[in-house]
Amino acid sequence: MGPSAGFDGAIINVGNKSLIVSMDPITGAVERIGWLAVNINANDIATFGVEPSLFSSCILLPEDGDKKTLETICTQMDEAAKGLGIAIIGGHSEVTPGLTNPIVIGCAMGITDKGKYVTAGDAKPGDKIILTKSVGIEGTAILATEKEIQLRKALESAVLQSAKKFYNKISVVKDALIAVKTGGVHAMHDPTEGGVSVGIHEMAEASNVGFQVYEEKISIQPETRKICEYFKIDPLQLISSGALLISAKQEFADKMVEELKQNKVNASVIGEFLENKREHRIMRKDGKIQTLPRPVSDHLWLALKS
Repeated sequence: MGPSAGFDGAIINVGNKSLIVSMDPITGAVERIGWLAVNINANDIATFGVEPSLFSSCILLPEDGDKKTLETICTQMDEAAKGLGIAIIGGHSEVTPGLTNPIVIGCAMGITDKGKYVTAGDAKPGDKIILTKSVGIEGTAILATEKEIQLRKALESAVLQSAKKFYNKISVVKDALIAVKTGGVHAMHDPTEGGVSVGIHEMAEASNVGFQVYEEKISIQPETRKICEYFKIDPLQLISSGALLISAKQEFADKMVEELKQNKVNASVIGEFLENKREHRIMRKDGKIQTLPRPVSDHLWLALKS
């Protein structure tokens, strides 16, 4: 299977094994760019229900980049890889004209028995939609870090410090492996660019189904809500690495949520997939049913530009 819209990577069958391969760039963060490159790419492998094991990178530096910057990025990648039990197998670095900030493109891989995986495109009508943790995790961490001086004018220091620690929640490897072990998983997807809103749309389109989600069931942490209110952006449309969307058989959903919580991963059922692929509904807290927005671009960029 090659990569396509809504799918997080490619699957290559090699003998009696399947190799899962995924690639993603880190462009909107600077301070922890190397650490994010490993974790974000590892998340894509985990959404297949497979443990990530290998990582390679391409580091692009601006013309004023120096050896210290390169060493910092590589040290961050080393720390993240060791934390996940991943081997860094190679990479490349260069100075690239026209850049203002470093860019790191990562490639992660995982190995499993042939055919032993799930994809984002196998959600079934009647499946429950489970969301782990909360929305806008990565975006919250990035904005609290990159826009700290601006946010100090409106938010308490304790809120900002807590928001910056959201980086520690970005891995979904644990979430995904627990879900698969519990059983009943049809599909998984990590909502990155465009947030949970785009993530749900992508799963539905890849699976040729519709959906209904419930606003009151979707977890938004106070730090995320306050930062989004400041920048006048929608937390459901803010980059949400760290959250995991799971399509689970109805009879497994409650058990899966309980199993995740017992392993200190907050989770909740936020809706269900529907037969009619044209239904893209969100029930607001006031009971109104609307079409779930699908942003043209992530609301992170709106905030970074302000």
